[in-house]
Order: sequence, then C-alpha cells, then structure tokens
Amino acid sequence: MSVTIQQIELYKLSIPLIEPFITSLGTDYDAENVLVRIRTKEGITGFGECSPYMPINGESQDTCMVVGELFARALIGHNALDIEGAVKLMDSIIYANGSIKSAFDIALYDIASQHAGLPLYQFIGGKNDKTIITDYTVSLAEPDVMAAQAVRILAEGYPAIKVKLGKDGKKDVIRIKAIREAVGPEIPLRIDANQGWGVEEAIETLKALSAFDIQHCEEPIARWNYLSLPRVKKESPIPIMADECCGDDHDAERLIALDACDYFNIKLGKSGGIFKALKMARMAEAAGLHLQVGAMIESRLAMTAFAHFALSSPNIVHFDFDTALMLREDPVTGGIVYKANGVVEVPEVVGLGATISEEWLGKWEKVVVA
Repeated sequence: MSVTIQQIELYKLSIPLIEPFITSLGTDYDAENVLVRIRTKEGITGFGECSPYMPINGESQDTCMVVGELFARALIGHNALDIEGAVKLMDSIIYANGSIKSAFDIALYDIASQHAGLPLYQFIGGKNDKTIITDYTVSLAEPDVMAAQAVRILAEGYPAIKVKLGKDGKKDVIRIKAIREAVGPEIPLRIDANQGWGVEEAIETLKALSAFDIQHCEEPIARWNYLSLPRVKKESPIPIMADECCGDDHDAERLIALDACDYFNIKLGKSGGIFKALKMARMAEAAGLHLQVGAMIESRLAMTAFAHFALSSPNIVHFDFDTALMLREDPVTGGIVYKANGVVEVPEVVGLGATISEEWLGKWEKVVVA
C-alpha cells in the first residue's frame, strides 16, 4: 500500500509567551516554531510541529525553514507510510537537525495512523491506560520570586513542581529552600540544572539539596561531559535524569552502557521524532530505566504528539507538558485537553487529532513545495 506525498508546506509559527521563560541557558519571550503540513495524493493530510532551540539542538526557526525545504523537495513522491525510509532519507541529507526532522516525522505518523484508522498512540503500539498529569515549571529568578511562582502553581492544583536551576549551586540551594518553605513538605519538587553546574559543584549542590525531598534532577552538568555523569549519579543522593546529553537512540545506548543516569528525558525535538524515540523507549524498558517525556515551547499540536507517544511505554512515568500553557494564543483545533490539576486528556480520534485552521495558517510566513 502506498500513500504518495504530493505537497509539503512549512510555516513560521510565532506566538508570544505570557511571561518570559528563564533557564540557565537563556530567556525566551516567544515560541518561534515551525509547522509542517504534508498533503498526499490520496487526500490524507498530516500535521507536525517543532520548537527549535539553539542552545540545545543548534537549530532556529530560520534554519528549520531552510533545512525543511530541503527535506520537502526530497520527500515529494515518497510513500508517506514508509516512515523509516523517510527518516533515513532526512538523515542522509543532513546530520543532526533533530528538531525539524521531528516535525516531518510527526506529520508522517499523523498520515500513517489516519490511513490505518487508529489513534496515533494505538498505531505505535500504545494503550490509553494511564493518566497523564503534567508538572508545571518555575523559571529561574531570585529566591523570593521563584517561591511566589511555586505557591501559585501549588494553588492551581498541579501535582509536582519543576524548578529551573543551574546559576550558582550555592544560590540554587537557597532557591530550593525558599520554595520548599513556601509550598510545604507534601508536593514533589523536580529540578533541572540545564547543564549549569560543574562536576564538583553538581555533587556538592545535589548533596545539599537532598534535605528538601527532590524527586530527580535533570542534566546537572554539561552535555559534552557525559563521561563524568556516572560519577555524579553515584555520588548524588538525588536520582539523575539525562536530558540534553540524551538526544537520540545512539545517545541512549551510550548512557545505558555507562550506567550514567536513572532516567531519560525523551523529547521528540531531540530524538528526531517518534521513530527514534520508540527505539529509546524499548532500550529503557530493557535496561529497567524509567522515562519522562518533555517539551520545548511547542503549541498543543506537537504536545498532542508527545502525549500519544507517552502512552507507548509503561516505563514513561513523568510528563513535562506545561509549556503549551505558557503561550498567549492557542492556534490549535482538537488535540490534547488540559483538565484540572494538570491532567492531560488525549483525543480518541484517528491520527494525531490536532490541526491548525486556514485562518491561522494565513497569518504566518510560509514555503510551499509541490
């Protein structure tokens, strides 16, 4: 069976954030994403989206548009159901660039699952048998400001608070102390240093933070220094989650061999999409590692793909899907629904189940390849 790609459109999806989002890597004021729409001769249309971030995946909205056009020209006439072939083709055209590859990958999975008459999660072998509940993130700031953010998140009913750290380990301890005192002892705290600490600083800081009941720590040291991550894991009283150093399945294989972490944080924008992320999940299952599915600053469209993927493995136990709630506008029709207390409801319709209307698409700069 063949479903032939006839036309591909790329759009600059740009939406301001409600307030600046601050990490140790920088400050974001807008979601500057790329939307991919793939049309087939058979009338099936698939949507995909990515949120490139230069400090993490080395891509920007502009580079994604340029590279995406190269992919589009190569994929015209390709069988949209041959996702593995499309992934190999994109990899042969350019190294890395996982963000824009993920947008194409998601759109292809949307088409393939529609063609199969199945919800995306079911098409990839998943079951809608668990409740997805997102945490909510406190941006990096002064301790009193972060504590106030945490109190607001607690009041909104989220079951866990994620805290951005990585700017001076000693001050990070003060930040967490202020937050824990403000929110009390019950709600779980998760921390993300975004590569901000040195090795010795990380070990010292993690030991100091153990008094505050921290659930896990994402990426404590520089991604390139992954050979030191096993030592950090061994000496840390807090479980370690690999994020930036765990991009695709090759990275996952290496980290497992090194016994470098307790968790992976899988992001489709790092893995290059669902195809490679599924390989990572199977590796984690075999190694007995639990997983988080995370996000950059995608809209609900890509976030819906993340939620479908999150149903693909019982080892996926944490969900970081809050950033779509940080956008000033929501251009998405259908898709996941954010319920009370952080609960995320996945659509029970065929395919991805999320689209963007022509009215919204008409507002954005685009490239069409046919």
